Amino acid sequence: MTIWRLATVIFAALLISACTSLGDEPVFTEEGVANRGYDVVAYFTDGEPTLGDAAFTSQYQGVQWRFANAQHKAMFDAEPAKYAPEYGGYCAYAMSRGFVVSTDPQAWEIYNDKLYLNYSLGVRETWRKDKEGYVEKADANWVEKAAEVAAENKS
Repeated sequence: MTIWRLATVIFAALLISACTSLGDEPVFTEEGVANRGYDVVAYFTDGEPTLGDAAFTSQYQGVQWRFANAQHKAMFDAEPAKYAPEYGGYCAYAMSRGFVVSTDPQAWEIYNDKLYLNYSLGVRETWRKDKEGYVEKADANWVEKAAEVAAENKS
């Protein structure tokens, strides 16, 4: 194994360790409801934003998540990390720039089996021009920003 490859493996392990040590990552909410009440499972199953119903809710990462039906709730309950949006539901493009910004549930995309949200449809179009690059930058920024947001939420 070359020194560069070994260094990359060690860096990846440290990064994964840092990410998992955050515990409950902060989630963008309005009045304690994640994703403005939209069903995060519906993005994957129906391919469109769908408002959730207060009759079908789950608690995850300290906030309420709403679903359009019992099946979506059960799917989320079985694998919440699979369906929860990246960066706690904050704007993927802004996170790539080191900023924590709210999102529009209509400005979404599934990329590499993960849900990404953006501030607006226009911002999503910019993000789509270099998804891979923006995700790489946002992933690096999220470790620090998640800790900052969590600290702000505690105070």
